[in-house]
Amino acid sequence: MILAAATYASVRSANRSARVAERALQVGLRPVLVPSRFAAPEQKVGWIDSHWTRVGGGRAGVELGDDVIYLSSGLRNVGAGLAVLHGWRVLLDPLEAAHSHPEPGDFRRLTRDLYVPPGDVGFWQGAIRDRADPEFGPLEAAIGQRQRFVVYLLYGDHEGGQRTISLFGISPLESDGGWLCSVARHWNLDRPDPR
Repeated sequence: MILAAATYASVRSANRSARVAERALQVGLRPVLVPSRFAAPEQKVGWIDSHWTRVGGGRAGVELGDDVIYLSSGLRNVGAGLAVLHGWRVLLDPLEAAHSHPEPGDFRRLTRDLYVPPGDVGFWQGAIRDRADPEFGPLEAAIGQRQRFVVYLLYGDHEGGQRTISLFGISPLESDGGWLCSVARHWNLDRPDPR
């Protein structure tokens, strides 16, 4: 009986230790994206159609081309792991955005892999290339009227886990006609949310 109790206690202790070690490993791989600092170097962002944008620190690129809306922003990874961007989604109502997030299947997939190294800067880019797209007209009007909107980014670690959705606000700047990027909230998809 004593041997059984000692074995049980030993197994429970080993399981707890394994869970702690696994959590420590995950924290070491977890990315967390925020806008790049204002002092960050300008980044040159290119699209497949040879369109180029320069995005300064803490800024967003918002451009209307010939039947194309180009969006981009400078990012900084304040987490410990490599961030691999999976997709994005635009919402025109910032008040609605703060309460929930879209489902992962509702995101627009990126056409190429974008990475943001830990402790470093990178960028996100997206484009809407079809006027028949239901988001094209309303977003074009919001940009033309210089209205604030939000972008959700879906990303994870380099092993495809620890998926996170971060909500970024894109606000017009009156001083120079540019756009400011700010982060508002993060949601964890593959582990319990802290809120």
